Amino acid sequence: MTDAPAITDLRSRLDADLGGAARAWLDQATAEATARHGQPGQGAAPVWELRFAEAGRRCGQEHADAARVLLLHAADADPATLTRVYEQGTAAERRAVLHALPHLVPGPEALPLVEDALRTNDTRLVAAAVGPYAARHLDPHHWRHAVLKCLFTGVPVDAVADLPRRAHSDAELARMLGDYAGERTAAGRPVPGDLHRVLALTAPTAPSAGEVPPGAATPSAPATPSTGEEQES
Repeated sequence: MTDAPAITDLRSRLDADLGGAARAWLDQATAEATARHGQPGQGAAPVWELRFAEAGRRCGQEHADAARVLLLHAADADPATLTRVYEQGTAAERRAVLHALPHLVPGPEALPLVEDALRTNDTRLVAAAVGPYAARHLDPHHWRHAVLKCLFTGVPVDAVADLPRRAHSDAELARMLGDYAGERTAAGRPVPGDLHRVLALTAPTAPSAGEVPPGAATPSAPATPSTGEEQES
């Protein structure tokens, strides 16, 4: 997984999958976001932010992330708005903000949101945090720890965007992976299979980005293990 799906692709996918009522709701919600109807006042949230919160109920949980990314994009949410929505949101809403970052923030201003998500043990938040935005902007130290976080929590490394390029010839990451494998072995615990896959990518002779290492599984969408995430309204 390297690049975030284009906004037009997200919308096309939703148009194909949603029923008529859900599509009509999304049309209205994105129009409100574009027009910035109902700006904050007297403590009230903008109308589009209310729609953001109800996207799971209106579009279904399987389409909520994409619908919320479209709303954030339509609103042209800046880092301050994204931070507010993230901090006030449920885990599902926070995940959508993380998915929206590569579409909305060209620079590193939103890295605190990625770092916050990586401090959690919610596997779906961690998977969203290691997407294209992190690949572009996390410094080497924090990126290496993000990879290890995936191994600690069981998030498949297919979730880590641009993994072959960033891991290539990274001797420090190789050392950290070796230390972690040694700790697991000494404790009588299995070493995650993904660790060996990442370790192979750190070699100077590893395939370049875009090539699939011999014997490696073809990258697929990251799994989303249940984490007890709260139900949406």
